[in-house]
Amino acid sequence: MKQEYPIPAAEHRVDEKIRRSHFITTVGPAGTVEDARAFIKKVRAEFDTANHNCWAYVVGPPGSTGHAGMSDDGEPHGTAGRPMLTVLLHCGAGDIVAVVTRFFGGVKLGKGGLVRAYSGGVKSALASLPLIEKMPMARVEAVIGYSEVTLFQRMLPEFSAEVEDSDFAVAVTYRLQMPSKHVDTFKVRLADLTNGQAKVVVHQAD
Repeated sequence: MKQEYPIPAAEHRVDEKIRRSHFITTVGPAGTVEDARAFIKKVRAEFDTANHNCWAYVVGPPGSTGHAGMSDDGEPHGTAGRPMLTVLLHCGAGDIVAVVTRFFGGVKLGKGGLVRAYSGGVKSALASLPLIEKMPMARVEAVIGYSEVTLFQRMLPEFSAEVEDSDFAVAVTYRLQMPSKHVDTFKVRLADLTNGQAKVVVHQAD
């Protein structure tokens, strides 16, 4: 099962002026690559008159590079997207996307100045970014007898399990969602409750 890790609690924004240029950094949660792209598209639409909307994202646990992306969006190569991504990879949070919007003020910053501006914007946003703990969830199907229904329902709160659907036929089938970390213990408890007769299938884990 995937581990728990911090993710952004909500969209968060900071801005600053650097030698007449206006830099606006917007950070938010991105549970999938599609989420990250949608976030970037939304910020671009909001600031469609900006000179640059540079971005970076990390989808997955903190520091993972399997689903990461970046763009300099017209700034000199390596001066925006890469520094932003480096900050995100070392920030201790996962499932995160950042867009730094620049309105050019007429004064060139040079490559070093750009790197500091774009990485600094992300660092500044992260310093005040509210975080929550991501709790990976699992979908579980449990098949039990009618005589076990009452005790089964009573034990569900212990595992923070929610019933998504149920089917009362020859046996009773429950489709549940619960934190992935509880699945193994849930299986043991259910086996004890039903003398090993219950059928349990884990269909999906986020």
